[in-house]
Amino acid sequence: MGIPLVYLTGKKSVKAAAVMVALIALANLLLILSTVPTVLSSPDHQYVESYDWIPILESNFTLFVDGISASLAIISLVLIFAVSIFSINYMEGKQNLPVYYALLSMLSIGLVGVFITSNLLLFYFCWELMLVPAYFIVGGWGYRDSYKAAFKFFVFTHAGAVFVLLGIGGIFMLTGSTDMFQARTALLSANPEIVKWVLLSLTGGFAVKMAVVPVHMWLPDAHSEAPSTMSALLSGVIISAGAYAILRLSLGTVFPVVMGTEFGDLFLHGLAFFGVLSAFFGSLIALVENDIKRIIAYSSIAHMGYVMFGLSLFPFVEATTGTVLHLINHAVSKGLFFLTAGTIMHQLKLRDIRKMGGLVGKLPLTATVSIIAALSIAGTPPFALFISEFLIFVGAFQVISSDGFYLLPTAFMLVATVLSLAYSLRFVSKVFLGQPKNTETVPAVPLFMKIAMIFLALLVIILGIWPAFFIDLISTVSFV
Repeated sequence: MGIPLVYLTGKKSVKAAAVMVALIALANLLLILSTVPTVLSSPDHQYVESYDWIPILESNFTLFVDGISASLAIISLVLIFAVSIFSINYMEGKQNLPVYYALLSMLSIGLVGVFITSNLLLFYFCWELMLVPAYFIVGGWGYRDSYKAAFKFFVFTHAGAVFVLLGIGGIFMLTGSTDMFQARTALLSANPEIVKWVLLSLTGGFAVKMAVVPVHMWLPDAHSEAPSTMSALLSGVIISAGAYAILRLSLGTVFPVVMGTEFGDLFLHGLAFFGVLSAFFGSLIALVENDIKRIIAYSSIAHMGYVMFGLSLFPFVEATTGTVLHLINHAVSKGLFFLTAGTIMHQLKLRDIRKMGGLVGKLPLTATVSIIAALSIAGTPPFALFISEFLIFVGAFQVISSDGFYLLPTAFMLVATVLSLAYSLRFVSKVFLGQPKNTETVPAVPLFMKIAMIFLALLVIILGIWPAFFIDLISTVSFV
């Protein structure tokens, strides 16, 4: 109902359509928050609704919320709310805006749906539903070669989805179930040799969406050519869906079959290797890149490296908690970072940081919130990403005592944090400090763009100072 209603409202007033998308996100956010008391207090720490759906497959339409899925659904809806408000001014004057807001509504359904279902078929439906509106938003309202970047995004992520579908098919073949929790138990008696291939297929498919090296090639183009509102969602929560899926399906559902075996250890070590590779690759490219949006895009690859490294520490509680918290904090921080970049491009009509400088005097609010985002991305206290990185490293030091392999990857990841600080400080220095390279007067930032950025900046600070709400939620989930 929401999608056609948003479209029809947009035909009358695009501002009203943006407000409607924001209100729908807010209403859904309140619904998710209403399940939190049940999640915290119930014996199994879950809220579940199940309805008959496909009787021939004994497949129910199951909606569920636990501490991890609730946390990621909450932060996704928060970001959609902020992006909708930001779009009022940022997208003003663009063509076909009723379609844009309708697609944004469709994207939110697919995105949140991935986090709140335990049915593998419904999960896959929502997984693919994210792809269609994202393709048209990137292509229709992006910069320069937008449809070329959108096509690259579509091909890569759809190819990854094929491996996801094969993995889901393998689970159903082995268990006869389309519910991930029932399948987890049934897989324990399945043939481990087949389970290994299911694990690799799912993880490979999810890694494409997550954009870890070497299947990252779609991300820099898609992020840099998309409108900044879409970049905020792509980098903030869509690639996080890939990490969530690895944790929930690959590790939480399939991996217990091979846990403790030589293959299981090798699998986790492989995740650590690709995490370190992604962290270094993304950071080093961001350190020399001059396009304002591509710097932030490569930063996303680097931070998915942190996440992949954290996933490799499964099932240690501190590491898993830190990894999920990193997804949440990265979503808010990177969403803010892309919105500030979009503001700068919107006001200056520039994207090369070598042509900027001294903007702290011309765009003081934008400079302030952008510096907050950059320092959070660098892992600087008291901003959001510091505490999640800290928890990941606490988990890593715990694992080292039982598996010496992690000594070197942990050392490399500590070096990667220095690189994160380097490219973040370079960004701040080139864009906001020094002498202005452009003496033209910069127009004032429109009101709704300011509101969205201030809202996310406050969240970055709050999550850095008081992460207890999400930590308490995440800690209710046990994978062992």
